[in-house]
Amino acid sequence: MSDMTEGGSTRASDLEKSAPDTSGRKGPGTRRGGGDPATRGRTTIADGVVEKIAGLAARDVLGVHTMGSGLSRTFGAVRDRVPGGAKSVTRGVKAEVGEVQTALDLEIVVDYGVSISDVAKAVRENVVAAVERMTGLEVVEVNIAVSDVKLPDEEDEESESRLQ
Repeated sequence: MSDMTEGGSTRASDLEKSAPDTSGRKGPGTRRGGGDPATRGRTTIADGVVEKIAGLAARDVLGVHTMGSGLSRTFGAVRDRVPGGAKSVTRGVKAEVGEVQTALDLEIVVDYGVSISDVAKAVRENVVAAVERMTGLEVVEVNIAVSDVKLPDEEDEESESRLQ
């Protein structure tokens, strides 16, 4: 809405103030967008992204032999043998991602002789630190299921399936 003078005409100075600047130049008092550029828009993080971060962080812990249940490891070993099939870093990891929080379920196989409670604690600490640092999400819980213990004299299921 423009201001009108007594004669009914619009003042030119008022039009200059209200008309949008299409020149691309920023003059004094010209505002672009609104506020800090970092707050413009929304960032969403897929479940798979959090699962990859958590899977890599869990595998870095000493005492974690592998991730996933026996069945998922068997399918993973078959998938790894297929040309072009990559090793799945998300095997044994399930994430539920909200707007600001995430919860994780991990299934691990530990090496024989390690303290399972110490390994689980170290996995939680490593996963929480990595996910929160990289995504900014708050990790509300990390549930860990130990599905197996790798004995020193057992062969890996993956190496057995490659020999067949």
